[in-house]
Amino acid sequence: MSYRDLRAFLGSLGDDVLHVAAPLQAQHEIAALLREVAPTGRVVLCENVMGHPGIRIAGNLLASRHLAARALGVDADRLFEAYAERGAGRIAPIKASEVPVQDVVHREPADVGALLPLLTHHADDGAPFLTCGMVLARDPVTGMRGMGVHRMMYKGGRRFGILLANPPLSLFLGNAERDGKPLEVAIALGVDPAMLLASIVKTGPQGPDKMDVAGSLRGAPVELASALSVDLDIPARAEVIIEGRVLPGVREPEGPFGENTGAYFTNQSPVIEVSAVTHRRDFIFPALVPWTADVDTLLALAGGAELLRQLQAQVRGVVDLELVPGTSSFAAVIAVRDCPRHEVRRLIHLALNLDRRLKVLTVVDDDVDPRNPREVAWAMSTRFQPARDTIIVDGCEGYIIDPSSSGSTGSKIGFVATRAAGRQFDKIGLPPAAVAKARAVLAELGCVSG
Repeated sequence: MSYRDLRAFLGSLGDDVLHVAAPLQAQHEIAALLREVAPTGRVVLCENVMGHPGIRIAGNLLASRHLAARALGVDADRLFEAYAERGAGRIAPIKASEVPVQDVVHREPADVGALLPLLTHHADDGAPFLTCGMVLARDPVTGMRGMGVHRMMYKGGRRFGILLANPPLSLFLGNAERDGKPLEVAIALGVDPAMLLASIVKTGPQGPDKMDVAGSLRGAPVELASALSVDLDIPARAEVIIEGRVLPGVREPEGPFGENTGAYFTNQSPVIEVSAVTHRRDFIFPALVPWTADVDTLLALAGGAELLRQLQAQVRGVVDLELVPGTSSFAAVIAVRDCPRHEVRRLIHLALNLDRRLKVLTVVDDDVDPRNPREVAWAMSTRFQPARDTIIVDGCEGYIIDPSSSGSTGSKIGFVATRAAGRQFDKIGLPPAAVAKARAVLAELGCVSG
């Protein structure tokens, strides 16, 4: 099942949505509420945003794999498989017959902050930030369309600072700046979750158009329309569109901001000058709080599923992969089956080189659940010897938001926590029939086993 827009997705969730009528400020209070609710896996709809009557804020949209599976219209136990299958497909966008995101138009607004409920997330953030804006642009050289999620700091008036650390948009800006020209951008806010997932798929410089990938993930083509003040196509059924230009050669302080690493980060970043804001009547504004389950889900699908596919194509016996929650995808656990220890070592070197974010990697056997921290810790305690089973790779590129590397150079580490030959390395267990009976007895008593 596909969802035509964010409203259709929210309307399908029923009791999975927590409606909050209490008045809340965009500064700190909404982010605090979303963070508190996130562990429950429920979407939050804040219906009384102080200073912005009639506007609602939706958050925790992907706070669980259950919600991500709902976004793709699949069963949760097939989430990774379905994401990989659809991510390889292509459904081209179509021209929209109606454009609700342009119901209300503000050209060159004097104060974007008065129009939109921009959230300040953390105690020491330097300003309100947009965290889930889907940024659209075209390469001025090739005409290739690109889109991605980039944080943006509100600087007042019509200006935002934007962190453009990743391709393709960083490359597009470089091409524009070589000719002394601005880069036109459109920021879509409040798209359906499947489209948001497509925006962070890793495609490479010659990869597919992400709008085609979005169509495949949604199971239906994206409806596009022309922006009003820039020469770009926009999702017609988004909630809000911010149009503007990245100014050539301009870099200003951007931050501090509490990043997905759980630490504050400041950068010298490009600046967007807004030319127009359009939105639906009574629009729903999206929220994505850094360092929460929302981010874990996005990274697990966009980064983890792709890395798993690459590794399975090159190393025999790779079964599963988990990006460790809360680590901004810097740490992962890989499960293997019948994989010799020399192949495990090759796997570690390969994975650490394929993903520049990945810094800490543990490899376990497939009798260990990579999503269960207790089982992974057990494998590290009983199957791993530090002097024998530690692999360190030095002189690596540091990732820009990693506070330990400061964006320069760093190192990576891998742990071989797979069993050697011998019964002493087998994990204890119970007969399946006994486990099944115990669960049946508990179900009759109304108890849920862990």
